[in-house]
Amino acid sequence: MFDLEPAAVRLAEVVRNVGDGDLKAPTPCPGYAVADLLDHVNGLTHAFTMAARKTPVTGSGTGDAARLPLDFRESVPRRLDELVQAWRSPQAWEGMTAAGGVDLPGEVAAAVALDEIVLHGWDLARATGQDFAVDADLLQVVHGFVSSIGPDDRDGSLFGAVVEVDSNAPLLDRVLGLSGRDPHWRIG
Repeated sequence: MFDLEPAAVRLAEVVRNVGDGDLKAPTPCPGYAVADLLDHVNGLTHAFTMAARKTPVTGSGTGDAARLPLDFRESVPRRLDELVQAWRSPQAWEGMTAAGGVDLPGEVAAAVALDEIVLHGWDLARATGQDFAVDADLLQVVHGFVSSIGPDDRDGSLFGAVVEVDSNAPLLDRVLGLSGRDPHWRIG
């Protein structure tokens, strides 16, 4: 078990600091503006909270700015806190659960939830000119997860092709490269 709180708190800070002028800005996620990605984070946070509670939900995980709650700066951080609390239950890590229509072991669902928080936290921070740092122990978990993604799952729908990053680069940069992101991505 690991604690999602440090990464979730950092993502919540990023969300609170998104300006209205940022909502239409591009992100490192192809086809997603900031508002689309915020909606995706809102939905995935709820889905993985329910996965921890062993109560699967249906619905689209794709981001759509039209669905983004007006109070996202408050509601998304609340959902992130609920996610953290749900994964503190030992039962969340046991047995099988489902998220995004996929059945998976609880401990794998926790790693996927962390992966989503870290990667999309970085995406939003980068797109809105904010910094994003993650504890090394949590980055190790995400690194292990993204290292396990095979070439058949790198079609761009979830993960893109690996972006080559120097083996001596910071761990976050290596995680980003393995997830198909360019750690040096900039707007424009």
